[in-house]
Amino acid sequence: MSVQTGRRRFLENAVWGGAVLGLGRIGLFGQLPSVSADEAVVDRNLVRFDSGIEPLVRLLEEAPQDGLLEAVATKVRGGTSYREILAALLLAGVRNVQPRPSVGFKFHAVLVVNSAHLASLSAPDSDRWLPIFWALDYFKTQQLKEESASGWKMEAVDESSVPAASRARGVYRGDGQLECGGC
Repeated sequence: MSVQTGRRRFLENAVWGGAVLGLGRIGLFGQLPSVSADEAVVDRNLVRFDSGIEPLVRLLEEAPQDGLLEAVATKVRGGTSYREILAALLLAGVRNVQPRPSVGFKFHAVLVVNSAHLASLSAPDSDRWLPIFWALDYFKTQQLKEESASGWKMEAVDESSVPAASRARGVYRGDGQLECGGC
């Protein structure tokens, strides 16, 4: 299935489901707070694995696909911000969708996060969640495909093999000496 077909299917299902269930704006998306343009500006320092974002990343990783959107909506209604959801989505994708054999294909679930964010920025405040929730669903689809195909997950970084920040530039250029024996 192409990405465009997947997007179309998600939007059709969302519209159809809302119409059939009579949810419309009072359903899942109608209960979410609007996202202002200022709130949608992303802080580069937010996209890091740390103890603050880790529980949200784990929620995205561990929630079943049929309960993910509602679980995220519950978090948003409880005060989790647009920025936090966006950061967790990106990090969960990086950690759960293998970027090989070539970037693209499955990894599109990670690459599309920025496009979903840009689409959100172009949307009215009340509709900014829709592209992000589409990307959440798409991530979950790709994560499950990765799980069944290879079981791949990004391993934790061996911090002992990472050069000190003061030596990183020299190591990158090739003129620094590695103290960690091969990192």
